[in-house]
Amino acid sequence: MSAGAAIPLVDLAAQHREIAAEVTEGFARIVERTAFILGEEVAAFERAYAAFSGVRHCIGVANGTDALELALRAIGVGPGDEVILPANTFIATAAAVVRAGATPALVDCDPVHLLIDPERTAARVTSRTKAIIPVHLYGQAAPVEALGDGVAIVEDAAQVQGAKRDGRSVGGFGIVAGTSFYPGKNLGAYGDAGAVLTNADDVAQKVRALRNYGSEVKYAHPEIGFNSRLDPLQAVVLTAKLRRLAAWNDARRAAARRYDALLADVGGVGRPSTLPGNEHVWHLYVVRVPRRDDVLRKLNAAGIGAGIHYPVPIHLQGAFAGLGHQRGDFPVAEAAADEILSLPLYPHITAAQQERVVEALRAALV
Repeated sequence: MSAGAAIPLVDLAAQHREIAAEVTEGFARIVERTAFILGEEVAAFERAYAAFSGVRHCIGVANGTDALELALRAIGVGPGDEVILPANTFIATAAAVVRAGATPALVDCDPVHLLIDPERTAARVTSRTKAIIPVHLYGQAAPVEALGDGVAIVEDAAQVQGAKRDGRSVGGFGIVAGTSFYPGKNLGAYGDAGAVLTNADDVAQKVRALRNYGSEVKYAHPEIGFNSRLDPLQAVVLTAKLRRLAAWNDARRAAARRYDALLADVGGVGRPSTLPGNEHVWHLYVVRVPRRDDVLRKLNAAGIGAGIHYPVPIHLQGAFAGLGHQRGDFPVAEAAADEILSLPLYPHITAAQQERVVEALRAALV
């Protein structure tokens, strides 16, 4: 890469070059068999990802939003129920709750790690609370053990493939978890894909039925389900990437440490920190800066593919105006939304690229 070449937020082309031969062979095998729905490639990936995540069951679905919705439905969440989740998350978390028929009950995040706040969560529990979704964010786990007992935990594990907390893999803390294999994730497909993770046999059986029109038996449909199946072409991609995920996550950790060192003397930049007990996988490297929108504009103009995750908290989204919230209700999430900035980070990023990012950030802050 030349000195002036753009630096993307995520470099998917570099990942593809590493797995291209394996993917091409796998695609050819599927096309030759004309076996395009579920099948052995999907089952093999499900087994492999379940083992990687330390859970009994992985059920591949069409995308991460479906994964959360089916997870909620599988444990009986529905109309009249409330599900607690943080205001600082992607809209899919809240949308899955609504699609399951329940109502999102929002709480603020902690000011340091921007993860769900356990004290505010405890105060939000009511007789209608059916589940809590502790969103694991930016590559590290939420403090699930601090959320108490008596309410089902449904993990949003879309940003933490390979992360651990207190030595345990994320995805097995609650009764069920949903994850996304959107292309930019640590484990990303070549399109939309997702999965549900669980140790509960009955939950797994329910999700397998729900993803396939409500039944695992063809033409026998005891309930209304969905058409939400992971396809074998995506399973080939995910299997190839899963073989490299641990090494890629190590590369992300090295890149995060390099950013830490490079940013140590850059005034005005709040660096991210890891919650004690977490083994971070650095899906995103999120800093906090003043005049964020101006800084982002200057970075993008300089060819630096920075982004924002996320610029508008859930309670200020028009889609959730019906919840009755207003600006000021979740001040920690609101303050973060005005300051957070995601810097380019991916397994193949080079030291020279990171140095360019930091120099451009330094210039943008002047």
